[in-house]
Amino acid sequence: MLRTLRPRRRRILMTVDAMGGVWRYALDLGRELVKGGDSIVFAGLGPRPSRQQADEARSFATLIWLNTPLDWMTHDAGDLDALPGELHAPLRDHAIDLVHLNAPTQAVGLDAPCPVIVVSHSCVTTWFRAVRGQALDSAWTWQKERNKRGFDSADAVIAPSRSHAELLETCYGPIACLHVVGNGARPVPGVEHRQLLVFAAGRWWDEGKNVVALDQAASLTQWPVFAAGSLHGPNSERTTVNNAVPLGALPHDEVRSLMARAGIFVSPSLYEPFGLAALEAAMSATPLVLSDIPTYRELWDKAAMFFDARDPHDLAACINRLSSDTEHRHELGRAALRRSRRYTLGRQAAAMRDVYEKAALAAAER
Repeated sequence: MLRTLRPRRRRILMTVDAMGGVWRYALDLGRELVKGGDSIVFAGLGPRPSRQQADEARSFATLIWLNTPLDWMTHDAGDLDALPGELHAPLRDHAIDLVHLNAPTQAVGLDAPCPVIVVSHSCVTTWFRAVRGQALDSAWTWQKERNKRGFDSADAVIAPSRSHAELLETCYGPIACLHVVGNGARPVPGVEHRQLLVFAAGRWWDEGKNVVALDQAASLTQWPVFAAGSLHGPNSERTTVNNAVPLGALPHDEVRSLMARAGIFVSPSLYEPFGLAALEAAMSATPLVLSDIPTYRELWDKAAMFFDARDPHDLAACINRLSSDTEHRHELGRAALRRSRRYTLGRQAAAMRDVYEKAALAAAER
């Protein structure tokens, strides 16, 4: 099928899911692209969004929902084979100029009449390497194969950090047209008075978010530790906390408000291709205490306090040192805020448009 260069203002089809960070990434980026004159059609996969989520998406874009499941929620590659057919109608009906897929598996078998880019926000292959220090379980090897096919068929591939890009090529070999575009987030107003508490947010049912270390550390800290996010996953994953205060899944704006009021923000993750929650906390000048993993070192070195991700005593010691030193908290919060200015939505959208242009040129040469 003949591929064509995009017009000045693009009509973009962007895949989304309502389960986690991809939703926030897509809506914030999509809104910024629309401000620049592009139009967005969101095509959702997996469990349907809440009414609040759907209303937010429809406030500035078209939202459709497909029947194809998310790749990490199925153990059968065949369950994904219907996606190219499902995308055919919206590509035609909305005269789409560019396809932005938020998982490489979604590019497999897609014969689009326009450039196709894929973003690797995470994948089970790199997750296993980072979290368990091992290769994929045999039940998941089809994921690695399908991701590789998706990378190979795309006109551009995006990773949200250099660290994740390097891990992808460690796991998959060289990836053509691989670009790094950092995520962005919406700033929120700061607060004058902070509460003497530690705040953390994540999908705690995910082993990679490392709630075990957070919960153990909470039994040793002077300040209480509050954890926002679900303890129960969509595939029957389940965890518990005994020392931290579980807040459950909260609306995004409420999470941002709690971040802004907290005295300290903690992320104990073993695996983060970017770590959007840390950026959101930094935008509120909340001091960061982060696991010492490559991504966080890349993005936040000299603007955060780091601890051994697998040592809850080290985490507790960092929290206790910071909670007893008001001036250090202020200095660290200001440093985080300054660093966060590298990751605005405006910069992200500009970098994405540059990749879109390169992808259009690559597609035209095919």
